[in-house]
Amino acid sequence: MEVRYSYVVIEGNIGAGKTSLASRIADEYNARLVLEQFADNPFLPKFYKEPDKYAFQLELSFLAGRYKQLNEEFGTRDMFKSFTVADYYFMKSLVFAATTLKGDEYNLYRQIFYIIYGQMPKPDIYVYLHQTPGRLLENIGRRGRDYEKHITAEYLQKIQESYFSFFRQNPGARYLIIDVNNIDFVENEEHYRKLIETIFCSQWGEGLNTVIL
Repeated sequence: MEVRYSYVVIEGNIGAGKTSLASRIADEYNARLVLEQFADNPFLPKFYKEPDKYAFQLELSFLAGRYKQLNEEFGTRDMFKSFTVADYYFMKSLVFAATTLKGDEYNLYRQIFYIIYGQMPKPDIYVYLHQTPGRLLENIGRRGRDYEKHITAEYLQKIQESYFSFFRQNPGARYLIIDVNNIDFVENEEHYRKLIETIFCSQWGEGLNTVIL
């Protein structure tokens, strides 16, 4: 299968399967893989326990870390890879900040974000894996990360709404929202193939494109 994109982003809520899908695509199609580096963030466990206290520190540290990583990744070319696939994009910083920050803190953060965002390379397509908060909590529970045990359905719902708000407010890109509530593309090969065909074998225009699998 020929991939017509040079830069593909797999996005979604916490526990949606972004990393699993991006990693498999990279392996199968010899793509350059960019994975979010979040495990070493010292503010993440603190935030999940005391979100109001650590939200601003957490979001600033993610903003700086994502900018540094993406800047380094795209500062060099890999001639031996056919395209790039990532399990996040820089916009994720604003999506989560809109959920965790309020008032003056959010306004300041938003200004900083858009100054940096304008300098970042833009993906050819954003693939958003949509699952309900209930299904996401099941996925989160199965992977057993201790610091994620405080995540609630309400928090996941707010993140989802923040993603959709960003898509609507920044329409000049190609977004593919795929409802994957009824498939298991991690364990089921047929489901995975159906998902891959949806992403790569159809012509998607700019703006919001939605599919239910």
